[in-house]
Amino acid sequence: MKLIKTFIASLLAIVMISAPVSGESMLKEILSSGVLKAGTTGDFFPFSKRDTATNDYVGYDIDILKELAKDMEVDIEFVATDWKTLVNGIVAGKYYITGSASIKAGRMKAAGYSDPYTAVVTKPYTTEDKVGQFDGWDSINQSSVHVATTLGTSFEHQVESWFPNAKITKVEAPARGYQEVLTGRADVFVTSNIEGGKLLKQYPNLREVPVSAPRAPTPLAMLLPQSDQVWINFVNHWIKIKEARGFFEATAEKWGL
Repeated sequence: MKLIKTFIASLLAIVMISAPVSGESMLKEILSSGVLKAGTTGDFFPFSKRDTATNDYVGYDIDILKELAKDMEVDIEFVATDWKTLVNGIVAGKYYITGSASIKAGRMKAAGYSDPYTAVVTKPYTTEDKVGQFDGWDSINQSSVHVATTLGTSFEHQVESWFPNAKITKVEAPARGYQEVLTGRADVFVTSNIEGGKLLKQYPNLREVPVSAPRAPTPLAMLLPQSDQVWINFVNHWIKIKEARGFFEATAEKWGL
């Protein structure tokens, strides 16, 4: 307990010295209320998955956010959100932080990011009966191909950019693009190599489309209020400390990242 208090006190001293701020930081609000509110979608395994029976969350993101709350000596409250409103929830103050989100310019216009702590690439997937129809990225960008994606995700924008000739279906969470492919209503979906690897194990009928190389290497980080530099600095220093102590590496190994 003494080590935890020293840990928090040291971080507070660092961020208060390094980043003056006008107005009150959410860091103070979190410590005063004793609750860290974290937004998570619950539909991005192994990062975040919601058990519909218990409403509990599990995953890589969940372990990270629980560890942050533990080190801050506050409770954690997970707030359900979806990809299209993920940034809006930060801006509106519905939660103070999110789970892993890809870093992209559109989100940076309204929200801040923590330092990145992992990265993904994008790969295409189809079903066993259709995999022979594809031999690369260009073979997907055809008028005869039906591509499914989920609204509000980075994959939605990738699909629009990469496959302008294909027929594109956008589904709204909690539905997912891969479900359209599994049911036969679409031919291809794209997702991260990490989620794709998990889906291949979960659904034996899925196959990875053979391509020369994956696309869109993307760092992942937590979304934070854009103007709250004190809170951003606190989280960034915490990430550096936990990386140095092997926490992120061990958590990634636990979830197969």
